[in-house]
Amino acid sequence: MSQHRSRPRILFVIDYAAGTGGAERLVVGLATHLPQDRFEPWICATRSAEPATARVLGESGVRLVTLGRSAKWDIHRLGGLVRILRHHHFDVLHAHKFGSNLWGMLIGSACRVPALVAHEHSWSYEGDAPRAWLDGNVIGRLATRFVAVSTADARRMVSREGVRPEKIVVIPNAYIPSSAAHDTDVRAELGLGADVPLVGIAAVLRPEKRIDVLLQAHATVRAALPGAQLVIAGDGDCRQDLERQARELGIGEAVHFLGARTDVDSILRAVDVAALSSDREGSPLLMFECMASGTPLVATDVGGVPDVVEDGRTGVLVPRRDPDALAEGLISLLSDPQRRAAMAAAGAEALQRYTIEAIADRFAELYDTLLV
Repeated sequence: MSQHRSRPRILFVIDYAAGTGGAERLVVGLATHLPQDRFEPWICATRSAEPATARVLGESGVRLVTLGRSAKWDIHRLGGLVRILRHHHFDVLHAHKFGSNLWGMLIGSACRVPALVAHEHSWSYEGDAPRAWLDGNVIGRLATRFVAVSTADARRMVSREGVRPEKIVVIPNAYIPSSAAHDTDVRAELGLGADVPLVGIAAVLRPEKRIDVLLQAHATVRAALPGAQLVIAGDGDCRQDLERQARELGIGEAVHFLGARTDVDSILRAVDVAALSSDREGSPLLMFECMASGTPLVATDVGGVPDVVEDGRTGVLVPRRDPDALAEGLISLLSDPQRRAAMAAAGAEALQRYTIEAIADRFAELYDTLLV
């Protein structure tokens, strides 16, 4: 650390400084929740920053620099990162996501930043040999520490990418409350009474979210509980296919596609049970949002989900790609209000380990160990 500063200077590097996206929200949350009596946090957005996010950072005393990259190969803009590092002498460079990890480790190493942290927010670890090679042989070699968001990801980093296990630290995502609470009456919006069994999910409608499996499960739920309804908040490339599937399954009138929504908190409070049907996950924010909303979750046993959701206590875990098991989990909770209440209480207690304050403290401890 510079002899002229009492606080280590931390530079977070990510493509966008934004209030949406799991990685982006975590970066903003960390920068604004690190104890500023101990650290001086900065953010470098290699592409751009949302105005609202820039205001939040300014009001929190976090310095923001944007480089203005407009495309993947717009490499010359990264010269701005070199200038920042050389002029301001950072103690830790903490990069997020593959592109920033790669360039951050290369440039940070060249500029002799004392501690380099790469942070992988999860991917499939399959079908992209060049990326796996770069993770293991460039990012993994240059990084002082490589953060994984789940124990499953950490195992894949070692087994499939060859990252040295002693470099890896597992720290999950954090629960970051929305900047504005919502009080939308979702049941009234949909014309559903308080006694209607209601399942919900909030997700970008991408193939890996396997909403098709959830729709198959909901057809089975409807056979057992004919009044049950399903709400799907989110949009994406799969929406038309999913709407067609719901009609073909004969449950079109019992599935409500809400599109992109900002009031996920209201949606989760309105449903009896939330569902997560993904093929793969890192450390999904939906887990924490369910805990905060008092909504029990039935989720596939993938990625970082079993790190956070304790099967039978704070939620129900089921195998992936198994609509019957997913349906069984949903029916069991929809049919048992007392069990739902017990899970909600246990989830609220467990959430305290995953607040942004708690996770920021874990990163503060990591930085401290790297700067000894």
